[in-house]
Amino acid sequence: MKTIEASYIIHRGQRRIKLQFEADEQVNQCIKKMTGSRFSKTMWSWHVPCDKNAYLHFKNNLPKGWRIKEIKSILNAIDSETAEPARVIKTIIKEEIPTAEKNLKVFHPSFALNEANKKALQSLVTELELKSYSESTIRTYKKEFSLFLAILNQREAKNITAAELKRYMHYCALVLQLSENSLHSRLNALKFYYEQVLRKDKFFFEIPRPKKQFQLPKVLGEYEIGKLFTALENKKHKAILFTAYSAGLRVSEVVGLRLKDIDSDRMQIFVFNSKGKKDRYVMLSPVLLDILRNYLGSCRPRPRQYLFEGMEPGEPMSSRTAQSIFIEAKEKAGIKKDLSFHSLRHSFATHLLEKGVDIKYIKDLLGHFSINTTTRYLHVRRENLVNIMSPLDDIFLKGKLQF
Repeated sequence: MKTIEASYIIHRGQRRIKLQFEADEQVNQCIKKMTGSRFSKTMWSWHVPCDKNAYLHFKNNLPKGWRIKEIKSILNAIDSETAEPARVIKTIIKEEIPTAEKNLKVFHPSFALNEANKKALQSLVTELELKSYSESTIRTYKKEFSLFLAILNQREAKNITAAELKRYMHYCALVLQLSENSLHSRLNALKFYYEQVLRKDKFFFEIPRPKKQFQLPKVLGEYEIGKLFTALENKKHKAILFTAYSAGLRVSEVVGLRLKDIDSDRMQIFVFNSKGKKDRYVMLSPVLLDILRNYLGSCRPRPRQYLFEGMEPGEPMSSRTAQSIFIEAKEKAGIKKDLSFHSLRHSFATHLLEKGVDIKYIKDLLGHFSINTTTRYLHVRRENLVNIMSPLDDIFLKGKLQF
């Protein structure tokens, strides 16, 4: 049974349902028949209007062998977004709302920000830039804070109380049913504004953080790694995947590599300004060096600055393009696991650990701040699992089991 993952999203100010699945022409045709369906290259997935009847019709008429897995409660989200704001919030908190809090309305994209809140948003971005936060973090905080500002209508963000913020986060968790990661991002954005911009000390002391799900890294076996690499014929695409796996690099680090970062004399790769604004050195595999030389020798024109250039000469390939290359290789190799480009980095760390490399060295190679992040790989190390005998096997060996 194949699965379509459906989730409720706000995309470019509109309420939508995102549909993610392995490429299938029959499903594509079903989605194309839905009015207002779109394919987003940014999300690399289909998304359709947040229409309850259309969604149920699609869900009940899927091609044979397909089912829908709802990551968030789609129907509850649709119902709550169209319900009367005061009634929805009363349902959440199960008590009468104080007068001062009645202006916390349900988000609707048509709500424009007032001038005071536009300045608040700009103040947030300015403070983030002054503190040299990454572009990715600034983009995330700006989006999360904008969603909050949109529900305030004419109220100014600086006048919102801690109690109101607590109820807002309650709404995000119970009605919007945001994931733990999304709740953390939204809370971080609000915390930054009230404590870093407005200097309100311990403003979030009474707002608990949701417990994050402990997720084990998804890894490829060595045989699967071989299938993945042989599935592609394009030398540039092969070089991208080999580089990521051989050095345990993030996708942003791979596409950001410059020609001068490959040091063949010292057999190392310089990773410049990676996550957390950290530089580091990683090993340069002799096999990878040969692959890169073969790739560069066939390049016409030869890259100017970046090892893997995009469509524009002198500019790096986008992370999204690199991710799509991995997905293409995975599909051609016939690998059914739910994997992403980042799985190459997970596989690198796990395979090193299985070969007996000290976890402290792996931590440095991966560029982790804390050893606690690296210890996740202890849970997926294969040698720990294959050496443990199931009690079922023990009973069988003792001759007490027949089948």
